[in-house]
Amino acid sequence: MLELAGIEARYGAATALRDIALALGDGELVCVVGPNGAGKTTLINVIAGIHRASAGSIRLDSHDLTHLPAHRFVDRGIALVPEGRRLFTTMTVRENLELGSYRPASRARRDELLGQVCARFPVLGQCLDRAAGTLSGGQQQMLAIGRALMAQPKILLLDEPSLGLAPIIVLEMFDLIRKVNAEGTAVLLVEQNVAMAMELAGRAYVLEEGRIVAEGKPDVLLREPHIRRAYLGLEENSGAPSS
Repeated sequence: MLELAGIEARYGAATALRDIALALGDGELVCVVGPNGAGKTTLINVIAGIHRASAGSIRLDSHDLTHLPAHRFVDRGIALVPEGRRLFTTMTVRENLELGSYRPASRARRDELLGQVCARFPVLGQCLDRAAGTLSGGQQQMLAIGRALMAQPKILLLDEPSLGLAPIIVLEMFDLIRKVNAEGTAVLLVEQNVAMAMELAGRAYVLEEGRIVAEGKPDVLLREPHIRRAYLGLEENSGAPSS
């Protein structure tokens, strides 16, 4: 169980997150949605240990992670797929994947894990020796997710995985996320495609101006006119996604 309590985060004198309380249970799929500039990427970077919280606590399975360096978050089972993928584009697909298995426990199983990722993403297995920068956008996103899975995470953090992808590829990507979660990996999803994120998730948090303003079941949130209009960008007459 991941638990955030009283989290604040700053950029210099500017406060980006205020009094954030968030929980992610074992095997859960939870999304965080909200308008641009709400602090969603900052939140996911705090959970990954990349951006240090200025107040509050982060606990995973009773372990306090709050003041640990970022690589220790990976040791505890948290892996991030960052916005924009952040691949090493001149390195091969294989080399990018192997970078995800730098933890001793993962390094010992590197070949096995590589085989698992290639079985999940056959297209990657077909181009292991190609430069990552030559892949399509969808293939690069698969590679970024595969790299994170090489770390054997308990929790997979996804920051805007549909960004810049064609609609048909987005559908494939969300189906992939669903399958990863179904196999037991907890997922925290930050996503601009609100309708699809809410359809995928079991619970949702709505973030606005650095604060969580609503939390609950997606179908309940999508019935709230104020939430739909002010925070989710959905028109009053637009229907909630079917389940």
